[in-house]
Amino acid sequence: PAGAMDHQPKFFENLSGTGKAIGVLTSGGDAQGMNAAVRAVVRMGIYVKAKVYFVYEGYQGMVDGGDNIVEVSWESVSSILQVGGTVIGSARCKSFRTREGRLQAAYNLVQRGITNLCVIGGDGSLTGANLFREEWSGLLEELAQKGKIDDEAVKKYAYLNIVGMVGSIDNDFCGTDMTIGTDSALHRIIEVVDAIVTTAQSHQRTFVLEVMGRHCGYLALVSALACGADWVFIPEYPPKEGWEDSMCVKLSENRARKKRLNIIIVAEGAIDCHNKPITSEKVKDLVVQRLGFDTRVTILGHVQRGGTPSAFDRILASRMGVEAVLALLEATPATPACVVSLSGNQAVRLPLMECVQMTQEVQKAMDEGRFLEAVRLRGRSFENNLNTYKLLSHKKPDAELPKTNFNVAVLNVGAPAAGMNAAVRAAVRVGITEGHKMFAVIDGFEGFARGKIKEISWGDVGGWTGQGGSILGTKRTLPAKYLEKIADQMRTNNINALMVIGGFEAYLGLLELSAAREKYDEFCVPMVMVPATVSNNVPGSDFSIGADTALNTITDTCDRIKQSASGTKRRVFIIETMGGYCGYLANMGALAAGADAAYIFEEQFDIRELQANVEHLTEKMKTSIQRGLVLRNENCNENYTTDFIYQLYSEEGKGVFDCRKNVLGHMQQGGAPSPFDRNFGTKISAKAMQWISRKLKETYRKGKVFANTDDSVCLLGMRRRNLVFQPLAELKDETDFVHRIPKEQWWLKLRPLMKILAKYKTSYDVSDSGQLEHVAMHSPKEAETGAI
Repeated sequence: PAGAMDHQPKFFENLSGTGKAIGVLTSGGDAQGMNAAVRAVVRMGIYVKAKVYFVYEGYQGMVDGGDNIVEVSWESVSSILQVGGTVIGSARCKSFRTREGRLQAAYNLVQRGITNLCVIGGDGSLTGANLFREEWSGLLEELAQKGKIDDEAVKKYAYLNIVGMVGSIDNDFCGTDMTIGTDSALHRIIEVVDAIVTTAQSHQRTFVLEVMGRHCGYLALVSALACGADWVFIPEYPPKEGWEDSMCVKLSENRARKKRLNIIIVAEGAIDCHNKPITSEKVKDLVVQRLGFDTRVTILGHVQRGGTPSAFDRILASRMGVEAVLALLEATPATPACVVSLSGNQAVRLPLMECVQMTQEVQKAMDEGRFLEAVRLRGRSFENNLNTYKLLSHKKPDAELPKTNFNVAVLNVGAPAAGMNAAVRAAVRVGITEGHKMFAVIDGFEGFARGKIKEISWGDVGGWTGQGGSILGTKRTLPAKYLEKIADQMRTNNINALMVIGGFEAYLGLLELSAAREKYDEFCVPMVMVPATVSNNVPGSDFSIGADTALNTITDTCDRIKQSASGTKRRVFIIETMGGYCGYLANMGALAAGADAAYIFEEQFDIRELQANVEHLTEKMKTSIQRGLVLRNENCNENYTTDFIYQLYSEEGKGVFDCRKNVLGHMQQGGAPSPFDRNFGTKISAKAMQWISRKLKETYRKGKVFANTDDSVCLLGMRRRNLVFQPLAELKDETDFVHRIPKEQWWLKLRPLMKILAKYKTSYDVSDSGQLEHVAMHSPKEAETGAI
């Protein structure tokens, strides 16, 4: 909001929780990451000097009272960050649906002075919480009449504040881009799909996979997008009449193209356009009867709810938990119950009932057969997923494709990053759909200069989404010394546009090519960059392809190391992460792994800080948590090396703790891409290709393409809530070229979060949070600029 700029910044140190009591409960179906949210609420609550209570077994525990509602300490939530499900339990509760049940619950809360509730659950749980809040004063009066509480208590505890967080693997809640658990559920699904693909290929089989989502097709849709499934069935977008024929035609066409397997994904709530269920068995029987393909069904079931939460879910839940406590501290009797959620990359608060009503609207639209409306109500991110899936999964017959006579080249530049291949696949397929001839450049600018360039077809990129690294090959070489040769190749192959997928070198490379436009007309063509690097250090984008996968690698490794340290007792591990001078991986890895400190280049530290960290760990060893974890970015300081810090800690910790070190190295660049990177790579790259088509039309004059303005060399990045094209020339001022990082980085704002959760005194600017927004009904136009 524009008005927010005029106020003084708001710091959380000035918000006190003294005298307040917060109850935290998990309710409804469990979801990975709920524990991270519980941990953040407890620690932030205690940090601001409030009392925090666990309510065990959801609303059932609130009604039963007794040992089900207990005050907790800082250590109570130690070691739960990496555990799936919810450690405080969740139960379906019939009695809370009755007024008597809620009366009992109110009594149990008043006995302990709890008037702030943090509810982590699905839409049912949150609706229940809201009703409870509306009835609260009536419930207290009734308790007073029955003589269970005195009039003093009625006055003192007159208002109940409620903040919700949505924990649901289905991602079925309107108003939030991602609910807690969704990303982890996608991890489980993708692990299974990757495993099934190898066996299906061996036997030339068709697999029908059933995923969760009774009323919401998000998991089915995104996993179909992330694994390039042949067909997907979701409740919001039922197939047209006669889908049986078109599906079978599609499957047999794919087989004819030498594709050895078919994957069909079915959401458990899938329906046809008459609202009749489409089951995985029905789909299987159809394929067997019509095509005679060897077909198997795999129902994933509760596997999707299990396992450890992904790095994304841990960070999401930790951010939301802290935000929830802030919202409770600032709540007044006049503010409506709210949910804290993420929109793009921005934490927001939304009125709980607005979200619930919108979520119910979707169901109503589906029940009444208004499916387009249902997709629109799900929000722009859902709509974007669906449009991208439709674009990439079905190749139109050649006769139906437009012919533009434009040639577009795609290349990878820089170090390998997981998700690059998904991006190349999307670029190639969208390019072909738009009528261009697509060319693949092997081995970056160096390969380009040597003429390693060939036409690439729709089928050539099949199955690429799940492959790690870079299939095209990638090099760090910059184009400056090969300008003449690259210009020759552009001319020989008549290349009319360039798409570069890569990291900081790709950014520098495009700057060099655009500077060479005066000398070489060949470079006067539209050029676009899609950021892909594990370091996430490219200016103009909050995220880059590959960073999420690297973060998950770091988090998994840290989990194992923590386990080893817990076993040995009194041990501190120092772990070195990649990232060049950019502290993203170290900082976010520390947040996701529950580390005690993270040393990064962006926040200078000296010997006093190191000393303070050692003292902090010494104190920690006196508690029940006898282990420490410290992350260090590889270039955070040239003198305080990993060895130096290890030796310092070893000496200073003598007799209290011992020390080990671990350099994670190149495992951070490898591995199969995470669902986020596959999806992000696919969508951002498809969008970049559409931009190229627009620019080609705009710059085509007298039989040739000529583009030499700044806005014809762009970077497509994610900025807060939107994907934006930014001219490279404008990004120059935002770049620290010496250290190869952006001058301003959004994630530094999350730095205090890690310190708070590790019990360090810190200052935290919370000016961004606090404005209650409304659930926006987006217009169809907006889906174009849309979120991820």
